[in-house]
Amino acid sequence: MAKSIAIIPARGGSKRIPRKNIKDFYGKPLIAYSIQTALESKLFDKVIVTTDDEEIAAIAKKYGAEVPFLRPKELSDDFTGTGDVVNHTLEWLKENGETFEYACTIYATAPLLQSKYLIDGYNALKNSTAVNTFSATSMPFPIQRTFKLNSNNRCEMFTPKHFTSRSQDLEEAYQDAGQFYWTKVNQTSDEVMFGQDSIPIILPRHLVQDIDTLEDWERAEIMYKVIQESNK
Repeated sequence: MAKSIAIIPARGGSKRIPRKNIKDFYGKPLIAYSIQTALESKLFDKVIVTTDDEEIAAIAKKYGAEVPFLRPKELSDDFTGTGDVVNHTLEWLKENGETFEYACTIYATAPLLQSKYLIDGYNALKNSTAVNTFSATSMPFPIQRTFKLNSNNRCEMFTPKHFTSRSQDLEEAYQDAGQFYWTKVNQTSDEVMFGQDSIPIILPRHLVQDIDTLEDWERAEIMYKVIQESNK
């Protein structure tokens, strides 16, 4: 059977929300939700948290993840990409005799993630020629009618010809949901993640919320509470 690994990056130096990855979210450290959802899916031979922080490592272990190493400082700054962190984890494991066919990067800031979408992503990848699958959701408003602010703080439409277009006549657009990214470890692609070699797993918008600011955090907690009450 093909081996799969979940890799959850969680560095300690978050700036906008200090200690975000282990801040209490509705009764548990935020990272606990990603760990528990990964374990609940029963897809993974290992669920690993890669961190540079001893406290995050201890909490990750408490909730069932493995933390076989502390991430090097050079991979823990504001400029290091997630891809570098994931590749470091896979290389470390390979050097220690463990290889995997499928890897799933799960963000530590995804308390609304549900295991069924992880499973959908895995099945879509396994049963296709795609190299990646990832979480996505539909845009709440037609991107063809969006605008920016110019240097004079005035409106400037990206596509002015669609000012009078009806919303229902415009093509629907989608965005990254920022929850998980599956990949075939031994296959490469010249495409970006949001390209021809990837399959998006479409999530309903009420299960998607970035958590970059305190306002985002409060919104995510409200959404989580409503979902839990609906499930009851």
